[in-house]
Amino acid sequence: MTTRTGFFRSALDAYMQAREKQAERYVAAALLGLDDETLRSHGYSRADLKKRAGAYYL
Repeated sequence: MTTRTGFFRSALDAYMQAREKQAERYVAAALLGLDDETLRSHGYSRADLKKRAGAYYL
């Protein structure tokens, strides 16, 4: 038997997923303001963060 989700539940799930992606892009862009040594010490690479930042990075 398959479980069906309602319209509002599907809409809420899509909204939450979009907001999570937006938050991830925002945080990645904020992290790009740190120097390379700090990024490296916390396990990030500038190239990876640039990919994740998307539209937020100028």
